[in-house]
Amino acid sequence: MDIVLVTVFAAIGRASHAEDVLGGLGITAWPFLVALAAGWAVTLAWRAPAAPLRTGAPVWAITVAGGMLLRAASGQGVQIAFVIVASIVLLLFLIGWRLIGSLVRRARSRRAA
Repeated sequence: MDIVLVTVFAAIGRASHAEDVLGGLGITAWPFLVALAAGWAVTLAWRAPAAPLRTGAPVWAITVAGGMLLRAASGQGVQIAFVIVASIVLLLFLIGWRLIGSLVRRARSRRAA
């Protein structure tokens, strides 16, 4: 889910700037996908992939910070407005799906009990 959502984030960004979404998607997405992989490795995310705080929060932080560093190193823009928007969108995406899943699981367990 994280890979899909980071890719969607990059596609939305390209589309919002009237850029060729598919033609340049890899260029826009790769820094964040590499940082996402690092986030998963550092946090051992596969142990609790759906945990909003234990996994989602550090994966989000590493994805944003690492993605921005890789963008800067590769000559892509890292304007403050982009950093803010990317941080918010990726927060909603990377923690959001986990939080929704957690709430659904909690509601189902209450109904079963």
